[in-house]
Amino acid sequence: MKAPDFSYLRAESVDQALDLLARHGDDARLLAGGQSLMATLNLRLSAPSVLVDLNHIPDLAGITETETAVRIGAMTRHVAVERSPVVARHLPLIAAAMPHVAHAAIRNRGTLGGSLALADPAAEMPACALALQAVLEIAGPGGRRRVAAADFFHGLFETDLAPDEILVAIEYPKAPAGARWGFRELARRHGDYAMVGLAAMVEGDPICGAGRLAYFAVEDRPVLAHAPASKLVGEVIDDTAITAAEDALDADLDPHGDLHADAATKRHLARVLTRRVLGDLRTV
Repeated sequence: MKAPDFSYLRAESVDQALDLLARHGDDARLLAGGQSLMATLNLRLSAPSVLVDLNHIPDLAGITETETAVRIGAMTRHVAVERSPVVARHLPLIAAAMPHVAHAAIRNRGTLGGSLALADPAAEMPACALALQAVLEIAGPGGRRRVAAADFFHGLFETDLAPDEILVAIEYPKAPAGARWGFRELARRHGDYAMVGLAAMVEGDPICGAGRLAYFAVEDRPVLAHAPASKLVGEVIDDTAITAAEDALDADLDPHGDLHADAATKRHLARVLTRRVLGDLRTV
């Protein structure tokens, strides 16, 4: 199929993009990498009358480092994040997850901000944002605001972004000394949507402090499983701690079946991934 007719407008600055959104209202959609938008247009699943292109706004792309955080512009391509030495050094969880994002051709065009703003529950980057306690910077008519990743994802393809706002950047705290991380997903083929995935960050070695286990492709949004993470606090990661975390998982996860697996299968696979990822982090 072919996309419906639409007008194309190229923004040269964030302020101009915001002005175009305000002018065209619900008829406008933002164009970032376009790897999801183009497919929905061609399938007639979306039909905006105006596309506002963000690709020519230089301030929206790039990776910068401060003393305590790594800031990544929303229009930074997946491939740039994947190859960044700054990300590899300070955000190893994202570096590990990036090769699982679709295929190389899509990572060449897709953007980090586009993935987060779309909020596909089977996507890797929203779960990583939760596990790393990222903060998202959003620009709107009233200025800029910051939203914690834990407050950003509201449901299936739903976020805290208002229709007249733009995701500008994502700020990730640098991993503290002694932090351990793990990432795994189960998919029918590499590059396919995950049936279940887990992004984990645990502070402290060998005794665990705070831990965050972010599951994706199980519900209508990425989910932080607090009960299993609490079982690790003050413990070394061994078979006993891993089993306790597994057994606590049902308190936080209520899987939804989809085309890839039913709810019972997803619940089982979440337990499998919990054991595998924590096994990667085990102390003894």
